[in-house]
Amino acid sequence: MTRNILITGAGSGIGRVTARLFLDSGWTVALAGRRAEALEETAGGHGDALILPMDVTDPDQVTARFVEIADTWGRLDVLFNNAGINIGSAPIDEIPVEDWLALSNTNITGMFLCARAAFGLMRRQDPQGGRIVNNGSISAHVPRPGSAPYTMSKHAVTGLTRTLSLDGRPFNIACGQIDIGNALTDMAEKMTRGVPQADGSEKVEPVMDAAHVASSVMHMASLPLEANVQFMTVMATAMPYVGRG
Repeated sequence: MTRNILITGAGSGIGRVTARLFLDSGWTVALAGRRAEALEETAGGHGDALILPMDVTDPDQVTARFVEIADTWGRLDVLFNNAGINIGSAPIDEIPVEDWLALSNTNITGMFLCARAAFGLMRRQDPQGGRIVNNGSISAHVPRPGSAPYTMSKHAVTGLTRTLSLDGRPFNIACGQIDIGNALTDMAEKMTRGVPQADGSEKVEPVMDAAHVASSVMHMASLPLEANVQFMTVMATAMPYVGRG
């Protein structure tokens, strides 16, 4: 039986690499993101791709797209709650409030809205249940210098994951979180040029192929609902993490 997954932020980065792996592995994949042309590029004409242009910060758009998924597929097996943004490094008093609001609207509100819609669909569908995989970050555990907005948002994702794991039990809804460190995407390319360290220096950091993240999400998504990866950390082996700072 073919399984399906909705991937937010599927137009680039981790979302794109993950979507292509799932498509190549025989899954039916809904690609969600702001830019339809980027989603089409991710899909590459694949017949099992469902293009869903969507702003995850807009409650009406999120609701409408989940209705479309229910009407098209009849159910949703997995949500990879992946969409997120970052801003430049700075001390908190130098961060414009509008930058914080934009980041939190995507990284927190967007995650909440998509999880809310997926949870409701999984709770109502027959057979009941499904899986939500939230994209956390190394920053859900330890901060980088000058990263208050991003770090706060990723700690919030951990709170969402833990709560959904608890609240999902009566409805056979599993929830886990993947915490990613230095996967080579456009967002992480700066690591190869040097980034600020806790000791005040600036250093190049090791990176890993984003394909390793995609295969990790695949493992989490492919488990039967009786099993769950609660938290998984996948990272470039030699990056600063254990002992960061």
